[in-house]
Amino acid sequence: MKSSTVDPQDPRPPRRRIHTRARILTAASGLFLSEGYGRTSIEDVCAAAGYTRGAFYSNFASKEDLLLALFDERAAERLVELERLAARCEELTPAERARLLAGALLRVDPAETGWILLFLEFRLLAARTPGLADRVAEHDRAVTRELAGLLARALPGLVPSGADPVQVAEVLLAAREGLLARTAAGGPGAEQLLESASAVLGGILG
Repeated sequence: MKSSTVDPQDPRPPRRRIHTRARILTAASGLFLSEGYGRTSIEDVCAAAGYTRGAFYSNFASKEDLLLALFDERAAERLVELERLAARCEELTPAERARLLAGALLRVDPAETGWILLFLEFRLLAARTPGLADRVAEHDRAVTRELAGLLARALPGLVPSGADPVQVAEVLLAAREGLLARTAAGGPGAEQLLESASAVLGGILG
């Protein structure tokens, strides 16, 4: 019979803790998207998830920590999508691949509008909060490194002469964020701007 004693050297979190963390993240995402970051409290998240504050703090240090974990999840999902796209377009010309990648990175499904507004709200808060600004900057650097690795690995021909993958990733992500702010309300103007951005960036990268 195996012992049920938890090995303190085992870095893997217990299954129950993984489940608790997942439920808190799910509850928080729903509240943040519907109510906004500022109007959602830790108590609100705990009530929606069905846990106590103790359970919350055993998984997250703060509400900011919780939201950054959600942003990390979203970024990871987007990068997986781009990786799959890159694998499917190996037979295309460099110009075609560049246009396709730029369009995929910049375009936002209407269902993602809530995430756009949430990210912009948090970005503005971080700009006025030095400690938080540092954490957001670290999140940005991590996402940039991941995207740069994807570019270097899967689409090396898209890096223009005189630039490196990290610089290309920085520009793409900054362009995406600016477009998110300009197109959050949707409409014909937003669609036209997305088409223009995809064409311009695709032309530069191709």
